[in-house]
Amino acid sequence: QVQLVESGGGLVQAGGSLRLSCAASGHTFSAYAMGWFRQAPGKEREFVAAINWSGGSLSYADSVKGRFTISRDNAKNTVYLQMNSLKPEDTADYYCARHAGTGPTTSFLHYDYWGQGAQVTVSS
Repeated sequence: QVQLVESGGGLVQAGGSLRLSCAASGHTFSAYAMGWFRQAPGKEREFVAAINWSGGSLSYADSVKGRFTISRDNAKNTVYLQMNSLKPEDTADYYCARHAGTGPTTSFLHYDYWGQGAQVTVSS
C-alpha cells in the first residue's frame, strides 16, 4: 500500500534552517505530483508547496516564497522541503501528501495519501 514517511523535523531558533524529507513507497512515485502542507495548533491545514512529477513545476504559498524550496529525487522516491530563515510562525506539523491527479495542487482536498507528519518548532 502507499506509504509516506516524513523525517527531519525538530526544534530550531528563528533564522535557522531545517530540511524535511518524505520517503514514498507502494506506488510509482515519479508519476505523481507531491505537496507539503502544515497545520499549527488551532488552525486549519494550509498549503506550503507543491512539485509536479518531474520537478519542473513548483508552487509555493506566499508566506514561504523565497525561504522554502521543494524538490524531489525520483530515483530515491523522496520529496524534500528545505526551510531557511525560519520564523516562529512557521511552527506547525508538516505533512507530505500525494496529489490525486486532478484538481489544484494548492488544495488539500485533492490529495489522496498523507504522511504521519513531522513537527517543526521555531523558537524566538
